[in-house]
Amino acid sequence: MELRLRNEPETEPDSGLPFSSRGLAACLRDGAARFGWHDRDPRPAARQEGRWLIGTGVASATYPVLVSRSTATAHAAPDGALRIRVNATDIGTGARTVLAQIAADALGVAPEAVQVDIGSTDLPAAPLAGGSSGTASWGWAVHKAAADLAARLAEQSGPLPAEGITATADTEQETAEEPPYARHAFGAHFAETAVDAVTGEVRVRRLLGVYAAGRILNARTARSQFTGGMVMGIGMALTEGCGIDPAFGDFTAKDLASYHVPVCADTADIQAHWIEEDDRHLNPMGSKGIGEIGIVGTAAAIGNAVRHATGARLRELPLTPDTLLPYLL
Repeated sequence: MELRLRNEPETEPDSGLPFSSRGLAACLRDGAARFGWHDRDPRPAARQEGRWLIGTGVASATYPVLVSRSTATAHAAPDGALRIRVNATDIGTGARTVLAQIAADALGVAPEAVQVDIGSTDLPAAPLAGGSSGTASWGWAVHKAAADLAARLAEQSGPLPAEGITATADTEQETAEEPPYARHAFGAHFAETAVDAVTGEVRVRRLLGVYAAGRILNARTARSQFTGGMVMGIGMALTEGCGIDPAFGDFTAKDLASYHVPVCADTADIQAHWIEEDDRHLNPMGSKGIGEIGIVGTAAAIGNAVRHATGARLRELPLTPDTLLPYLL
């Protein structure tokens, strides 16, 4: 961690652009304090509880801020109903909730007053849910449409026409512009693992993530996404592996009976936190994606923890018992 903090770059190494914001150092320091990182014995293979070898590890995480063109409409009916229409996709991440919040904020009303229609090709075109870009892409169009509607309602004198008022937004111009900043979300992952010295089994005892992801629009759904990402990282580190058939070139694992993903018993103490970050170079919401950032540093932190526990530096995932046992015998 100290090596990372002493080598913080002034600009993005690839592009040479300044960062719109860079909260990695703050994530590392906050996570270290929460995890008790500085109290550990740094020597490898120095801590044992019965047959269990105990280790801790840390890793940094980053994910680019991605955004795609989206369209949306905002409609006000004569009876006061407010409706947002956008072909967004809610895959369980709370898109409906956060889009209602974004629209409500722009309209100056409570989120409960906004109806959101998503998930149909009859709706205004919008990109897929992926690349941690959903909320940034859909939300930008929704915010633009809602802000336009709010302005038009403010200018309206007397009752609304029978058909109501509809504002349409398209973010093609905004999303096509090349930003003068390098825009990334950052995070720090800390893990404590226990390795069975007899069987080579690895258990994740504690997992903690601290993130710098712009403005967090909804704390409950954000924490759920961060936590879910870390669970996926556990799978990457310990269970998810698939061979290739040498004759046909296809994957040998074709179902969840042979491709193992983490279950509740694999996820003990998982905590997600974030730092307050005000980045004015993103989108009207000031948000960054939070889908993948929870995944990308988790496996590395677990791998470092296993190395600290056993002294063995393995460079291929997953860290299954058969790969660890030769180093424990």
